Amino acid sequence: MLELVHLACGYGKRRVLGDISLHLAAGELLCLLGPNGVGKTTLFKTMLGLLPAHGGEIRVGGENVANWSRRRLAQWIGYVPQAHSPPFPFKVRDVVAMGRVAHLGLFSSPATVDRKIAENSLNTLGIADLGDASYTEISGGERQLVLIARALAQQPKVLVMDEPTSNLDYGNQLKVMRHIRRIVDQQGMSVVLTTHYPNHALLYASRALVLDREKRYAVGTPAEVISEDYLRQTYGVETEIHDIRQRSGHISRLCIPAGEAQAAT
Repeated sequence: MLELVHLACGYGKRRVLGDISLHLAAGELLCLLGPNGVGKTTLFKTMLGLLPAHGGEIRVGGENVANWSRRRLAQWIGYVPQAHSPPFPFKVRDVVAMGRVAHLGLFSSPATVDRKIAENSLNTLGIADLGDASYTEISGGERQLVLIARALAQQPKVLVMDEPTSNLDYGNQLKVMRHIRRIVDQQGMSVVLTTHYPNHALLYASRALVLDREKRYAVGTPAEVISEDYLRQTYGVETEIHDIRQRSGHISRLCIPAGEAQAAT
């Protein structure tokens, strides 16, 4: 569904990343990990058409998007930002309906079918009861789910998410990640998201793209590319990665800090 072919990206004449290649099929969740400053945001902006590629290709559905219009690109690729603070207290259902803009004419307003798609997006995420609430007055976790609903209303084939759990508490992080995984499984959407939490990739991702401080990258399953050695060299911390059997019998791989002395009680 989404393919990067020897993609190079940067700002102006300054190249930030080069020779990135990957193929993401429908129904896959790719987590992008790496320290600050290595080019994750630059890569996202290039994928979204906000920055021109310095080389290589971005293909969606097998087609190079280099000459696609902004409108066509928006019909295929959705985007969920880290945070969003609108200047006006729109109702939640109106914020979600804004996701239909890519499918409307220049001066058109959302029609009945567009409103229905927006309502279905709210239902998908279990937040239909927030429809009449003011977007500026709901919690951070709810606001993040609304942004995801807005992107779903756009009906893209590929969804790009910039740290969707940033600034969320532990409970809301789990809720958002579970919703994302469910969307991938049930709708067959391809999702790319950035995270600073290795466990998000280990628990929820189909594949991971990891960048180190030298801007080298590796792509594979989370178990293949997220290692204790990678975390040590990239983040300067000692960790242990263990397979843990849950009460359900399912085996999960988790990363924990290494050598932490238990606090005295």
